[in-house]
Amino acid sequence: MNKQQSVAVISRRGVVLGAVPALSATAVALLAGKPAWAAKRETGHDPARDASVLNTALALEHEGINAYTLGAQSKLLEKPVLAVATKFQDDHKAHRDRLIAIITGLGGTPVAEKSLSEYAQTLQVGKLKSQADVLDFAMGLERGAANAYLGIIPSFADREFAKLAGQLAADESGHFIVLAQALGRPLPAPMSFGA
Repeated sequence: MNKQQSVAVISRRGVVLGAVPALSATAVALLAGKPAWAAKRETGHDPARDASVLNTALALEHEGINAYTLGAQSKLLEKPVLAVATKFQDDHKAHRDRLIAIITGLGGTPVAEKSLSEYAQTLQVGKLKSQADVLDFAMGLERGAANAYLGIIPSFADREFAKLAGQLAADESGHFIVLAQALGRPLPAPMSFGA
């Protein structure tokens, strides 16, 4: 190797080695496969906190899934209404699966689903005596879920999580409206969710 080639090798090494300290801690974390830590460093928010908030949402989805199971098992729903309830339950399952994937991706542990009997006791489903009772019950849960999702939007530093909460709130609001219509109730007043 001549002197000119030697200088070129040293210069390249100097550039490469000199660049390492210039990499931010965030870049190093991303290169090392630690996106949750990188997100915390870059935005100042804590992925564990986001996972905790999303776990609260996941608990609501578990409750919704089981509430629809209990409603179906009550034998109080007519066939067309049962089909709608099953569709809504499928929506809640999709929400659950999305939330589990995100929580896991943030390094969190998804909250566990309770037993069906625990939900039956907590939700006091023994009081349901008619199809209207079941629909009214489901409508209350959907409204509560919509309001909960709207309430957590400001908790997120990551706009994607805020967007997800908004999407989920819209789904829950749609469920509420369909249930209200099935009961012959008027549509909610403007701005009635999230209040």
